Amino acid sequence: MTTPRTEHLVLPGVLTAGQAAATVRGILAAQREDGAIPWFRGHHLDPWDHVEAAMALDAAGEHEAAERAYLWLARHQLGDGSWYAAYADGAHDDVTDRRRETNFVAYVAVGVWHHYLSTGDDTFLDRMWPVVYAAVEFVLRLQQPGGQIGWKREDDGTDTADALLTGCSSIHHALCCALAIAEYREEPQPDWELAVGALRHAIRRHPERFLDKSRYSMDWYYPVLGGALTGAEAKERIEADWDRFVVPGLGVRCVAPNPWVTGGESAELALTLWAVGESDRALDILQSIQHLRDPESGLYWTGYVYEDKAVWPEELTTWTAGALLLAVAALGGHEATCTVFAGDRLPRGLDPDCCD
Repeated sequence: MTTPRTEHLVLPGVLTAGQAAATVRGILAAQREDGAIPWFRGHHLDPWDHVEAAMALDAAGEHEAAERAYLWLARHQLGDGSWYAAYADGAHDDVTDRRRETNFVAYVAVGVWHHYLSTGDDTFLDRMWPVVYAAVEFVLRLQQPGGQIGWKREDDGTDTADALLTGCSSIHHALCCALAIAEYREEPQPDWELAVGALRHAIRRHPERFLDKSRYSMDWYYPVLGGALTGAEAKERIEADWDRFVVPGLGVRCVAPNPWVTGGESAELALTLWAVGESDRALDILQSIQHLRDPESGLYWTGYVYEDKAVWPEELTTWTAGALLLAVAALGGHEATCTVFAGDRLPRGLDPDCCD
């Protein structure tokens, strides 16, 4: 196992160089030889969290391991461009959830663009472009007339028209990254430009087009993290529910008003705050969740029920560690991570907000 590059992953009160290296090694230890990165060994892999962990490996300079993760997706992409929602321990032939979720499928575009920006590897981008293209086309087949995107296709081929705000915000981010890849390759995708504009318009102007999941913190910050809301509009959204979801000194609630803070949501909020220029508050959030760090493995517990003073669930997940490393990488100025998560550095497609 190599020694991770962690100089840009050092952050006061969050990670020392040694701690950062331990966290990266924890993710690498969970990765299978075929490239799959399950939540932890013995648990399942889902494509979204698999990509999140791979991006963290790239942020730490572990490019070969990250590439193996993306090639796992290339080998096991289904004929319609999708992946299943869950694979037991990352085994491609042991599917435990045969739904195909659109935000899971779309996220490969974010990871592929991040890997290319981290490595400059044109051969990799050539290999993965058909994978990204097929994934985006699958997702856009579930776009509704109002711009929102249905959240899943069942195993029998039935599409769900209901849309999730968090999922669609993540898809918005992925479509912008897919457009960046298309622009770099000089392969214009005007249909994608229209689709991302319509999706952004739905997120910004039509909350009624999404299922009501407003008690979940992800529905609060994801429209900002996914780049659909920017500038003053983004900051207003963050301020509006700050006290509802942020528990000072402990992190971010997953669900309001439950007394449960989670590492993944906290790290994602920190990344969101960085994206809107609130680096000081981002640092505060990351410092507040160090009680979730397991010093032995370098990984992080998923969550903590603070009324009971209990870790729950008792699992150390690669995606929680991945989200934290990406937030630290952004604060540390890692160029690829900054480019991918700063909305103004990505194409935005066509903007239909001049009309309703």
